[in-house]
This record gives sequence, C-alpha cells and structure tokens, in this order.
Amino acid sequence: MSILVCGSMAYDSIMVFNDRFRNHILPEQIHILNVSFLVPDLRREFGGCAGNIAYNLKLLGADPLIMATVGEDSDPYRRRLDHLGLRQDHVREVRGTFTAQAFITTDLDDNQITAFHPGAMFHSHLNDVRDAAGAKLGIVAPDGRDGMLRHVQGFADAGLPFIFDPGQGLPILSGDELRHCLKLATWCTVNDYEMRLMSEKTGLSEAELAAEVDALIVTLGAEGSRIHAKGACVEIPAVKPDEILDPTGCGDAYRAGLLYGLANGWDWLQSGRLAAVMGAIKIAHRGGQNHRPTRDDIAARHLAAFGENPW
Repeated sequence: MSILVCGSMAYDSIMVFNDRFRNHILPEQIHILNVSFLVPDLRREFGGCAGNIAYNLKLLGADPLIMATVGEDSDPYRRRLDHLGLRQDHVREVRGTFTAQAFITTDLDDNQITAFHPGAMFHSHLNDVRDAAGAKLGIVAPDGRDGMLRHVQGFADAGLPFIFDPGQGLPILSGDELRHCLKLATWCTVNDYEMRLMSEKTGLSEAELAAEVDALIVTLGAEGSRIHAKGACVEIPAVKPDEILDPTGCGDAYRAGLLYGLANGWDWLQSGRLAAVMGAIKIAHRGGQNHRPTRDDIAARHLAAFGENPW
C-alpha cells in the first residue's frame, strides 16, 4: 500500500555561535540593530516535513511517495533520495526558484535566530494528489498555503483517507480554512501548542475539534500523546530516549509511525506506540534524517518500552 506524503522538502543550514547573543545585542540600540556573528560550526541537513516523514517510513519498511516542490538547487537532495530508494515521481522542480531552506544560528544558551526562505514551496499547488496513482492513504503536512488547501481537496475528491497535519502552516490558514480542512480530513495531528492555536483560530474546543475527524492526535513532548477516537481518548506514554540531542524532526518521525500503523490496519494503541518509539529514536540524533535504526532495532526499542514486538 503506497502512502502519499505531501509537504515540504528543505535544506536546514545550522550554525553555532560560540558565545551568547545577549553579549552582542545592546537593548538601547535595537532601533539601529546591525550585528554580525562569527559561526565557525556549520552543518547542512536534509529536512522538510515530507522529506523527514518519508525517510522514517522507509526505515519502517514502507515505500512512500513524496509529493513536493523543489528548486534548481535540488540535485544534492535528489541524489540522497536515490540513495535511500525513495521515489521521486511527484517531486517537481520549479525553475527559477531555490529549494525551501532555513538558516538557523544557535548560541551557547540554545537561543536561536532563524531565517526561512520558502522558495519552491510557494508553488506546491502545482502538484495534484490525483496524479499519484496507487496511493491508498496519505498526509497533508506543512507546505505552501495554496498547496495544502489543494492537497486536502485532492485527497477528498479522490476518496482517499488522509491525515491533516497543519503544523507550521497554522499561522497562514484562517479559521474558516482550518474548519474546512477538518471536515474533509479523516484524521488530524498537532502538538499541544498547535492544538491551542487551532482552537483559538476555529473557536472550537479540543473535544469539538476531535468530533470533526475520525481521530485527533495531540502530541505532548515528554508527556507522550493522546489520541481522541470514537468518543474515547487513548493515552500513549513517551518512550525514554537514549539522550535528548535535537528535537528537530521528532514530530515527523512520530507521524511516520502513525501512517505505518494506519496503512497496516493497526488500532490506535499499536500505532501510537510505534509513533512514540520513532520519536524517541530520532531525538537522540542531530537533524531530521541522521538516525539509522534497522527494523530489528526499532522492534527491540518497542519491546523494551511496551513488552511486545510491533511486527
């Protein structure tokens, strides 16, 4: 069963400033702010929600389809997808654009200054879910606004079940648009902050939002997650990670676990537990795609956490 993953693909340039921003920003001079930070440590990561989710699905043994837009600088990412065995049938290059990218500078107190260039992501509406022959279910992850709305409608028109995952796209969607997406979606997943924001924008409580979809999944970081389905709430405990190194992409790893469970007909307890394991594995590695567990490794972590082999 093919899982269609609609969302962003991006480069993350992560720089470390070996000092503290507060030592170089004078509060009385912020009206003429002009600062420069020397960043001797730099790494470039492959990211974006669609890229991260598909990466984790591949680790789980699935064969996902990515639907995303990239720019003229996408060759390194395309080579990576080839190396990973991830299909690119619906990865569209938009001429005259850059692939979406974030430039993140972190200081010694873990404060961050980030600049994000959406680039080709703004053109994600050029793709059409109905072109993805063989897809049986999918996810609409954060992307360009028009693309997210088009993909939600595309899944609905094609009669395919899908997760609506507004995430970082919440600020660019109106309350009316969010309510429309929820009415068309099969499932919805957000973190606890996004839950509060979506509630404020739609005027609906968490219980009311849960009533709009077959299941509402709310992740709570170190507190685990809760899954509202069929009038009940399934509590999923967090899995203790080996270490907490970088939360980037943890939500995407969790969503891959959910999608894998849904594709295989698992119940919410099974799916949520696998999702929790995937998030715990990811957080112990820097970047969204640098963890490399085998299926046996994943099974062992699942067995240790929940007393059973997921497969």
